[in-house]
Amino acid sequence: TVNGLSSQQQGIWVNGTGEVQVEPDIFNLSLGIVSQEDTLSAAQAAAAAAMEKVLDTLKDNGIADKDVQTSRFNVRQVTQWNREKEENEVTGYEVSNMVNVKVRKVDEAGTVIDAVVAAGGDLTRINSMGFAIDDDSEYREEARALAAEDAKARAEQLAKLSGVKLGQATYVTESSYSQPIVYRSYMEAAPALDGGSAKTSIAPGELTVTVTVQIVYAID
Repeated sequence: TVNGLSSQQQGIWVNGTGEVQVEPDIFNLSLGIVSQEDTLSAAQAAAAAAMEKVLDTLKDNGIADKDVQTSRFNVRQVTQWNREKEENEVTGYEVSNMVNVKVRKVDEAGTVIDAVVAAGGDLTRINSMGFAIDDDSEYREEARALAAEDAKARAEQLAKLSGVKLGQATYVTESSYSQPIVYRSYMEAAPALDGGSAKTSIAPGELTVTVTVQIVYAID
């Protein structure tokens, strides 16, 4: 140690950031069916029929089986407080069946949403949706290189301003993330002037892949 500092605490510490703008190549949907009926068997039957239509519609729109994954299946009693008896009474049963869907043709996202809503009818639920990158490793490498360049430039400037010579890097760490475009809820399309339903329009925009590095350079 020198003056109470460890070797890792000595030198020039800098942070560097690299960002890459990327067009998303997948559209993730969390959707499903929620059915409520007086009896459990009726609720299950209605949910099963509606979900079958939804899954068939997804196939008709080019969604592969591998891109549809069940995320939640739930059955619960629906109760209501009875003031006279001062207790909860079972008034029906609710069955929900949710799946995660990966739409690889992002320009058809709106079409898929409209088709699913039409297939499931009033039982359709869309929990969330958002654009993403299926494999961002290439973009992370690019952002990482930009971050390292940014950090080194900062270190060289600090060394020059301090009147010292920049040495080798002695410590490196990084963090990275992609900022997704997420739509938390589905907004119903307004009725068209001709009385029909307006088509849902979804704009993908761009995603930002960011890598931040912290580098410690020795002072020669």
